[in-house]
Amino acid sequence: MARRPIALVTAAVLFLEAPGIVAFNAVMARFVKAQSMSLDGLRPDAMYAGTWALGLGSGALLLLCGLVPLIAAIRDRRPGRAGRALLIGCAVVHGVLGAVTVGLMGWLAFAAMMLVVGLIVLTLVAYGEPKAAEEGAPAAA
Repeated sequence: MARRPIALVTAAVLFLEAPGIVAFNAVMARFVKAQSMSLDGLRPDAMYAGTWALGLGSGALLLLCGLVPLIAAIRDRRPGRAGRALLIGCAVVHGVLGAVTVGLMGWLAFAAMMLVVGLIVLTLVAYGEPKAAEEGAPAAA
């Protein structure tokens, strides 16, 4: 099975997505600052800093999510419990963002988000069961 290439492609997509989300939030932060936007009385400077913090935090999490399939591909072993939980959370967030994206940006953006969800899920499924279970040994309870 092509587990390693799937995991490597997933890692590459997540690594490419990280600077994209930071750049997107940078543009949004400039809009907030240039127009002195506020939400329910929040200071515009706080909105500007919060937008930057969200972008940097999201980018860092995407890099962390990209490390999980990369390490899985290098070791050719399934990710640990924390790595799987991180990938599942990343897939759920991409699914929700895809649902929002279809209304705001259109079907092409939705398809891109679902492609990322599909790659993450495919990576999780490809590295599903430990090798000991495949060879006929009883799985640990």
